[in-house]
Amino acid sequence: MISPGSWLGLLGGGQLGRMFTMAAQSMGYKVMVLDPGVESPAGSVADRHIQADYLDQAALEELACHCKAATTEFENVPADALAFLAQHCLVSPAAESVSVAQDRIREKRFLSSIGIHVGPYAIIESTRDLDSIDSASLLPGILKLSRLGYDGKGQIRVRTVHELRDAFRELDDKPCVLERMLDLEKEVSIVVVRDFAGALVTYPVAENEHAGGILDFSIIPARVDGRMEDLARASATKVVERLDYRGVLCVEFFALRDGRLLANEIAPRPHNSGHYTIDACVTSQFEQQARVLAKLPLGDTSMHCPAAMVNILGDAWHHGEPDWRKVLSHPRAKLHLYGKAQPRPGRKMGHFTLLGEDLSIVVEDARKIKQELLT
Repeated sequence: MISPGSWLGLLGGGQLGRMFTMAAQSMGYKVMVLDPGVESPAGSVADRHIQADYLDQAALEELACHCKAATTEFENVPADALAFLAQHCLVSPAAESVSVAQDRIREKRFLSSIGIHVGPYAIIESTRDLDSIDSASLLPGILKLSRLGYDGKGQIRVRTVHELRDAFRELDDKPCVLERMLDLEKEVSIVVVRDFAGALVTYPVAENEHAGGILDFSIIPARVDGRMEDLARASATKVVERLDYRGVLCVEFFALRDGRLLANEIAPRPHNSGHYTIDACVTSQFEQQARVLAKLPLGDTSMHCPAAMVNILGDAWHHGEPDWRKVLSHPRAKLHLYGKAQPRPGRKMGHFTLLGEDLSIVVEDARKIKQELLT
């Protein structure tokens, strides 16, 4: 066990890192953040912020010298940085586990190889691959960059082979995955945690709504039947066990109208759809991240009550600073702002979670609060 009072390292300075830092500090740990930004949500609350590139050798050595363990808050941290730190301190998750989720091509192949169903897709690595596309089974679809795409970035919807060629050119002919657009009933996700001893816990399944490729609204527990919930939990468990993953991980799924559940993406970190755990669960996903890193027993994932989580994007600042009383006047609403100075359309600036005993009333009230905040 790594005792409270010790230093924990964090690669990445975004809002996920901010919430991890706060959770670790509340348990008595000191957090050192390595992030290239001058100002960052995590760096502003950390005990120490090293402003440097993730592959800066001196910065990595400094972090390794002080910290007994290190983690990451986003999947695109260079695997080489994690591999270096692993030579000097405990690292969660491991570089190889992260590298699978960094690349959509590897991710699709991995999921298929362990028997988890995914939607129809094709790998597009060159213009030659476009000639062999089965348009009947893959179009209309979404062309996604294999690496570095997130929140709808690096993704283009295509209906015809001509549009597909244009989209591949627009993405600079970089390796991509073409995914068939499916008839969805809803999108769901589940957060799973596995520690270094192999112990494993899962959170309730979340039901997610997206707007413009960005998570907009989550409903917990998801309004799905027990069979689908069990399948999501079993699939996520298989992912972490086959990856030999240690840490917090989320798997996103498509629930189809014909009853099938297809895996969409793996996120090797705490997830936006798991933010509700801060207020609605005995142990948040961020406290679990700290527990794994410090080799502490995993916490209870039980919910206190149903919840709805709403992302607050920079669009809410279209008339200036939002009137936060519209959220805080509700006695069971919890507001979380990320400390970002510059709001921009589509930028995640915060979220709020609404708690209640009746899920239908929680969802209805959360939608009302969201609408009031945007007007």
